[in-house]
Amino acid sequence: MSALSSAMVALHREHFGRGPGATESYISGDLVVSILSDIYTPVEKTLVRAGKHEQVRNLRSLHQYALEEEFKKPVEELTGRRVLAFLSFVHFEPDTAAEVFLLAPQGAEDGLGASENGSGV
Repeated sequence: MSALSSAMVALHREHFGRGPGATESYISGDLVVSILSDIYTPVEKTLVRAGKHEQVRNLRSLHQYALEEEFKKPVEELTGRRVLAFLSFVHFEPDTAAEVFLLAPQGAEDGLGASENGSGV
């Protein structure tokens, strides 16, 4: 998981101009989670102090999802499994983000599981 944490730090550093202060990553079944702390840039910190939480959250979300494929790539490479879903969340107190990846079930060739529509039903 340290390689995954390092990949998340590198992506944040490259695309946000600075890396997080700390990162921990976990995998459980089909779920990969990276928790990043001390994530905000100086500009974002200024906006947060000014009470512009939703604007910072929206900008972060737009940015994260524009980079979805770049965030999925290291997870797929490190786990050997396709990422079905990428979710990104930020929090302000404490200054934290969560990058969440839902993996295709192990052994699923198309990554959709038991049904063609991906619902598993």
